[in-house]
Amino acid sequence: EVQLVESGGGLVQTGESLRLSCAVSGFSIADYATGWFRQAPGRGREKVLCIQRSEGETFLERLLRGRFTISSDSAKNTVYLQMNNLKPEDTAIYYCAADCATNVLAYWGQGTQVTVSS
Repeated sequence: EVQLVESGGGLVQTGESLRLSCAVSGFSIADYATGWFRQAPGRGREKVLCIQRSEGETFLERLLRGRFTISSDSAKNTVYLQMNNLKPEDTAIYYCAADCATNVLAYWGQGTQVTVSS
């Protein structure tokens, strides 16, 4: 059974940092590129960062790389999202999903809430 379990969300103030974790079971993160997406209230789901960069990277991905970093630990089969200098507009539910490189997103986690107060 495939499971993606996010953790690390919470309520922070503007300028603070959070690190999200996505623990994957049922497949190896070496086989399916795992990345992060978010959905803010009243907005569609956005791609945040994928562990595998592509030429088709969105403007938002390029923009967020200035504050967000994606990394992985193959031994733990876990993908992380380090978010620095958080802003109120980063408030959203953050999901991990695979495969973000092909955009065939067959696997999703349940999401973790990130709220940034001003």
